[in-house]
Amino acid sequence: MSNVTASRKLSGKVALVTGGSRGIGAAIAKRLASEGASVALTYVKGADAAASVVKEIQNTGSKALAIQADASSPDAAIAAVDQTVTTFGQLDIFVNNAGTAIPKPFEEATLSELDHLINLNLRGVFIATQAVLKHLGHGGRIIMIGSCVGERSMTPGLAAYAATKGAVKLFTQGLSREVGERGITVNNVQPGPIDTDLNPASSDWATPQLAVTALKRYGTVDEVAALVAFIAGPESSYITGASLTVDGGTNA
Repeated sequence: MSNVTASRKLSGKVALVTGGSRGIGAAIAKRLASEGASVALTYVKGADAAASVVKEIQNTGSKALAIQADASSPDAAIAAVDQTVTTFGQLDIFVNNAGTAIPKPFEEATLSELDHLINLNLRGVFIATQAVLKHLGHGGRIIMIGSCVGERSMTPGLAAYAATKGAVKLFTQGLSREVGERGITVNNVQPGPIDTDLNPASSDWATPQLAVTALKRYGTVDEVAALVAFIAGPESSYITGASLTVDGGTNA
């Protein structure tokens, strides 16, 4: 949990965060809850980790729910949205966080790996967003978790991943125009190198990523969550169709 004193600007709101049991997703779920939102989070594996996030949120006085759902499965994604609405009575904020990468040269990627990448990072985003739009009203927020490599790819081994995140960027822009008249904003938060289990700052894989940052350090999950919380809140109501990068100057 961030040390920043929570403002409770999201009181009365309900959020759904996909892939919310660890890393960036867990930090987002906890930050939204700290600002007053009731939060549902999905996970595929690691029920204990998901339960831990729920308990931490509940200890702060907010409501939370963990839903086992593979974001790449249409039935599971739609069911998670429906369960969130059934449990909390509404849905106001949707964070498309679930995603994966295959850090290896493109030539070495298998077809099954590429299919999984597309199904989770792009097709899953389409399916869940379509389900969510049936429930969002005026003031609703859709927030994609893209990547700085979706705009500028300098790290070797991320060609296919970058392609999916570039697609998410364009999807954000196009969708924002379709739902703007409904008072719904759609934005894309693009992290750079963030210290997580999947991309630890201590790994060999970190060296080329650190080299291209301006700040010469990895970011923290809380630094990403802070921007997501701002985009989810009332002060960002005139921001839509934007890609906002949290990358320590990687794309500078």
